[in-house]
Amino acid sequence: MFKNYLKVAFRNLWKNKGFSFINIVGLAVGMASAVLILLWIQNEVSYDDFHEKRDRIYELWNRAEFSGEVHSWNTTPKVAAAAMQRDYPEVEHACRVDWTGRLLFSVGDKRLMIRGNIVDSVFLQVFSYPLLKGDPKTALMDNHSVVVTQSLAKKLFGNEDAMGKVVRIDNKENYTVTGVLKDLPNNTRFDFEYLLPWAHLRKEGNDDIWWGNNSTRTYVLLRSNSTLASIAPKVKGMKTRYDSTEKKWEMFLYPMSRWRLYSDFKGAVEDGGRITFVRLFAIIASFILLIACINFMNLSTARSEKRAKEVGIRKVVGAPRSGLIGQFIGESVLLSFLAALVALGIVVISLPGFNALTEKHLHVPFGSVWFWLSGVLFILFTGLLAGSYPAFFLSSFQPVKVLKGTFRAANALVTPRKVLVVLQFTFAIILIICTMIVTQQINYARDREVGYDRANMMYHFMTGDIGKNYKLIKQELLSSGVATSVCRTNSPWTQRYSDTWGFVWRGKDPNDKTDFIRECADEGVVATTGVKLAQGRDLDLEHYPTDSLGILLNESAVKAMHFKDAIGQEIKDDDVAFHVVGVIKDFIIESPYTPIRPMVIVGAKQSWYSVLNVRFNTKNSTETNLKKAEAIFRRYNPQYPFEYQLVDEEYSRKFDDEKRIGTLAGLFAALTIFISCLGLFGLATYMAENRVKEIGVRKVLGASVTGITALLSKDFLQLVGVSFLVAAPIAWFAMYKWLQDYPYRVNIQWWVFALAAGLSLTIALVTVSFQAIRAGMANPARSLRSE
Repeated sequence: MFKNYLKVAFRNLWKNKGFSFINIVGLAVGMASAVLILLWIQNEVSYDDFHEKRDRIYELWNRAEFSGEVHSWNTTPKVAAAAMQRDYPEVEHACRVDWTGRLLFSVGDKRLMIRGNIVDSVFLQVFSYPLLKGDPKTALMDNHSVVVTQSLAKKLFGNEDAMGKVVRIDNKENYTVTGVLKDLPNNTRFDFEYLLPWAHLRKEGNDDIWWGNNSTRTYVLLRSNSTLASIAPKVKGMKTRYDSTEKKWEMFLYPMSRWRLYSDFKGAVEDGGRITFVRLFAIIASFILLIACINFMNLSTARSEKRAKEVGIRKVVGAPRSGLIGQFIGESVLLSFLAALVALGIVVISLPGFNALTEKHLHVPFGSVWFWLSGVLFILFTGLLAGSYPAFFLSSFQPVKVLKGTFRAANALVTPRKVLVVLQFTFAIILIICTMIVTQQINYARDREVGYDRANMMYHFMTGDIGKNYKLIKQELLSSGVATSVCRTNSPWTQRYSDTWGFVWRGKDPNDKTDFIRECADEGVVATTGVKLAQGRDLDLEHYPTDSLGILLNESAVKAMHFKDAIGQEIKDDDVAFHVVGVIKDFIIESPYTPIRPMVIVGAKQSWYSVLNVRFNTKNSTETNLKKAEAIFRRYNPQYPFEYQLVDEEYSRKFDDEKRIGTLAGLFAALTIFISCLGLFGLATYMAENRVKEIGVRKVLGASVTGITALLSKDFLQLVGVSFLVAAPIAWFAMYKWLQDYPYRVNIQWWVFALAAGLSLTIALVTVSFQAIRAGMANPARSLRSE
């Protein structure tokens, strides 16, 4: 019997090649889309799963109130780790992790700028990054030790054994390789190629014991017999115990299992995070697969009259209904298997592009037994989902009506087939509307006034001898005509490195906890960055030597300090008295989607610098300026590569996440429309075949091609119209909720919905009209010659 069913299934597939092709392609695209999304979801939910002690690992967080609002964040004082280890017996290890940026690694003639972390010696005992060589307990004990990944070891030493080899770091001191780590997986929080002991930070003068400096991340490993509940009340008051000035400051431990997906806080409580995208992607994957299955359901039930006699004969000769259901579900599973083979090919081909789009390193785990087992279950699930309704529908035919020829498919106002078509296009229209609104939001923020001139400006981190030779570099950049202005700051002009609530001014409320962005600059910052002065002047040490104690405020800072006339006002920072020399107009330094925060630019007296900023001379091309600048930097900093950043390119990267969301939404919308249109095309083809004699009669009676096309297209366009009426409020609500996360946001416009309606109707019309016009142009003599 099984052999007979299999033979019939292949004959049906071969006999109806067009419908088989539509079903297989539709299912394959749907399955491939679902597999890609599931690979992404699996990568997200498995973040840091490989750590053996992950159930006992926590991150130390702060929670405090500023300007009437509660904030939670995960940078802590450097001294907190020692306090955790010393004060709480529940703690097995406390470990700090500090991001160092990129340091110069030199081995012989090789010089590489490498990113990494500075950590406490117990880091490899807390986190389970596998060491290929070395001992995790001792690898970071020596002050001149360094642990490298296997990729970095190969870059530095080729195929030689890296253990015990010497590396010169930042052209200052030699370090010995005491461990080689297996390359990090792509689903871990940390991203480094080397680990240096905490002593390196101390040598650079960047360690401190001040409880007011929240600048590093602290991780805690609890003992196996301890619980979060037992230590949480003690940790809560740790900050106030060591810093008596902070009465309403709390600290808490945040479990590793929630870092990746849940760590967005609104006030004192979790408020989503990446879990929102995981859930959204899961819904999208489910709907795309469902839409592909709906095609199979619709085409199978639409062709019910073609197989009605087969069902009738099988029932007459004694086939039970359960046997027929098994036959039809078996056919759908077979089709699902063939589609899965095609889908696997699509996944392999499209995975590099999908990785580039999502900035992941996903791969198909062909060597995993679980992958193949999951694949079989996925095929069976898809086959059952796609074939269940057609199987029960076809097996329900009564043999008497079928064999008498009185059986006809229902043509009711509401049928399951129509409901399924509406469901398909509802989801497609929702994605079309969402794509357009996301694109609007990106453009809205991108067109927002930035407040400074980001064109023709570059910055370079002050690596190596740049700090020592800064005056010479600046002078040559200006004298050579490369630059019109040069200045130093503590962070790139598109980023915030520091903020504080410690400024003191005349009339300040003792309870005022306004958090100010704290920028540092020497002189010429207005001229170099192109920010606009609202009052006063730029910092200028050449003409005003006292500007080392000068300060610039933005307009938001003036409002926060309640100054009527800010110029000349005294502001203290760590008991150092500064005076305001200028007020600049507000500009965007953080997210273009959020309000501009109060900002203070402190003069040279209290400054530390990490960035050299250059305003290019517009008389030269950017290429010429960069070429000349590179020669100057290499002359005064010969051991380091010239690694510049253009500010306009850096600023554009602020939109990457939203662009990615918009691109993915557009891609999913296109796939959904493609699959839906495949099904619509198949239904239109079958409808035209089924009504061929009716069309012939109408043509004989004088019906035009246009009239017949309209007749055949009308029903489908009505279904798309109903889909729009269902999709519009759902899409509006979804986008309204999404936009609430952006204080600076676009208003949802009516024309977006009108355009989506017109676009979906046009796509449906084009899909259906091809078959409708073809049917309308057919010679009626051929369809009526047997009458």
